[in-house]
Amino acid sequence: MEEGKRQRQVAGALQEELNDIFRRLGLGMIDGGMVSISSIKVTPDLLEARIYLSLFQVKDVNATMKTIESRAWEIKKELAGRVKHQLRRIPVLHFYHDDTLDYVFKMEEIFKDINKDKPTEEE
Repeated sequence: MEEGKRQRQVAGALQEELNDIFRRLGLGMIDGGMVSISSIKVTPDLLEARIYLSLFQVKDVNATMKTIESRAWEIKKELAGRVKHQLRRIPVLHFYHDDTLDYVFKMEEIFKDINKDKPTEEE
């Protein structure tokens, strides 16, 4: 089902605020790596937000996700203070690991290996 205009607006507002909240709470750099919000999907009733986190060079992905989950109440409290005049209810936050970057790097390595084995046209 296609995402509605209000869903996109709320997701955009949440992403903007959450990026700042992550920076302020020190969640942007965890375990020697960088954590960023790749996208946010909001349910049609605006009561749930699925936050997809991109983890770059993080040593232990599971530990990092647990750290963020354990601080979810703190993140939601900070978010509520910022968007209370824009939303009637603050959505329930669910955090997910977005492994798209890992997949892209893996595919690039495969293509490099294929091109390395492939003879050049000059030969």
